[in-house]
Amino acid sequence: MRFPPSFLDEIRARLPVSEVVSKRVPLKKQGREWRGLSPFNPEKTPSFYVNDQKGFYHCFSSGKHGDQFDFLMEVEGLPFPEAVERLASMAGLAMPVQSREEEKRESRRKTLHEVMELAAQYFEATLQGRAGAKGRGYLADRGLGPSVQARFRLGYAPPDRFALKEALGGRGVPIEDMVEAGLLISAEDIAIPYDRFRDRVIFPITDLRGRVVAFGGRALEKDVPAKYLNSPETPLFHKGALLYNAFNARTAAHNGAAVIAAEGYVDVIALVEAGFAGAVAPLGTALTEEQLALLWKMAPEPVLLFDGDKAGRRAAWRAMDLALPHLKPGVSLSFGLLPEGQDPDDLVRAGGREAVDAVLAQARPLADVLWAREIETASVDTPERRAALEARIGEIVKVIGDETVRKHYRAELMDRFRRLFAPASGQGEGWRRSANDYSGYSGRAGAKGGRRPGTGRPLAGRGASETMRRSSLVRGAAADMPRNEALLLFALINHPWLIDQCAEELSDLHLQHRELADLRRVLLDAHMEGETEAPETLAARLEGQGLAPLVDRLSRLAVARHDWPAFSDAGRVDVELWWNQRLVLHRRGHALSKDLKEAEKRLAEEPTEMNWARFLDVQRQLAALDGTEALVEGFGAASGRPARSM
Repeated sequence: MRFPPSFLDEIRARLPVSEVVSKRVPLKKQGREWRGLSPFNPEKTPSFYVNDQKGFYHCFSSGKHGDQFDFLMEVEGLPFPEAVERLASMAGLAMPVQSREEEKRESRRKTLHEVMELAAQYFEATLQGRAGAKGRGYLADRGLGPSVQARFRLGYAPPDRFALKEALGGRGVPIEDMVEAGLLISAEDIAIPYDRFRDRVIFPITDLRGRVVAFGGRALEKDVPAKYLNSPETPLFHKGALLYNAFNARTAAHNGAAVIAAEGYVDVIALVEAGFAGAVAPLGTALTEEQLALLWKMAPEPVLLFDGDKAGRRAAWRAMDLALPHLKPGVSLSFGLLPEGQDPDDLVRAGGREAVDAVLAQARPLADVLWAREIETASVDTPERRAALEARIGEIVKVIGDETVRKHYRAELMDRFRRLFAPASGQGEGWRRSANDYSGYSGRAGAKGGRRPGTGRPLAGRGASETMRRSSLVRGAAADMPRNEALLLFALINHPWLIDQCAEELSDLHLQHRELADLRRVLLDAHMEGETEAPETLAARLEGQGLAPLVDRLSRLAVARHDWPAFSDAGRVDVELWWNQRLVLHRRGHALSKDLKEAEKRLAEEPTEMNWARFLDVQRQLAALDGTEALVEGFGAASGRPARSM
């Protein structure tokens, strides 16, 4: 019985060799391969290896070598048709009906592969000929010279409506084949089919066997509706199931290259040329489940590179939500955030391999990105909203399919939740009183007197911790300079890229201190004028405006042992996490300060049991908040990173 090659390829894609072999041979992971005892010869030292990336097993003791089908035929003595039937059942595929129609379809696919190869050759030749000068100029401007053009088989489609059609027609290719391959546009209202790609630089797209199955075209004129245009869905091409450069990246990944998913064709080429041979990209759409599965076949934890702006964060979140149900032990994603306004191509041209290495070194695991999103988008200034965040974390974790991974995610995220909101050790004991303790009060407390009804004690004097009494959140506007406000701005001065990333949050930030508000205005002006690319540039601007003494005061407020992410030598990931936590605390502190003033006012006007309880509750929340600030100040220990020394 003859099976269509596409059907056999689908079985191979769905069933890794290790999955088939492990049902008969215990395997252990060793690097990128699996190792076990030979099923063909008795032995004590394992000499049997399985490589899923290359799709084969090899037994050094017997010299036997093959794929999934060969293994079943060898160990069970099955004929090839029966091995195919067995594996198709394991893969959940129905056996194909071998009919003349299926044979014709397979023959058509073979013919279309030949047509696509002829088209690729035509586009390549056109780029290198007289008609391709425009395309070569664009590629040269992007730093893609002749050697790169040849390596990636880049081409050019001339602006003529029938250039490719006539060229392939002269080679005997029927118009029907060109239409079916997606090379010509044809419809009932189009009398004469015409070329799909015109006046575009052409990027050939290959399948996992290296055969050209589609093209991507980059327009060279600005007024063209579609800047990038891909081949349509055809018998050869399903854009959601392939990745650009996957054929070459799969081999590179087996040889140790990192697997990096960027967003565009030129980004991939730039990364490969910079030494990152495992770079790939989706084909003009958001990442799909099939593409994610393909990434995981190449590497257990590929890195997704996204722009550092809001659109890039949203794309990272979509990919994260797509991946969560499919996480397995040792199988996840990392996220690299690029400087805002730069794509990988810009990064490579500006800083070479070192710049990309720096971004990859700061790549964040999926759990970090998930937590950052929930903190960024959640409102947590009331018990009900904190409860909503806790419930949402539980719902997110539920979608993870693997029980072990789900358990660890729940533990990790809830631990972060508790650390963010729990008071410091020993805090809050002074508030554990019955309301009856204060039932014998008489008289009214003055608005400024701050005394508990029925006593001569100051309102905040009993039960409040010493830490809370020192807190800038309680001292409020009377403080010389609220420490949290100062730390936030001190971090921005040392990490100007954070101003570009958080300009909106900075402009909305409530600042009590006049000098800090003036400093914030200068920082935003520098952002608008593009002077936040480097600390040195920003420092010169601040000094020129006479703000150096203020910056020096801020530096004295920052304690290196506790506030090390605010200093200039901290890593980007730590800075972002610390900044987001400080920002949440600041907003909560501002809201609680307003609540405290309102509670004091109501208590002074009407010293009832209810108003007294409300006042105590706000003070308790302030105490808890101060304890949370202490956790952030101990950020190094909490994050598993060493705190800075003085």
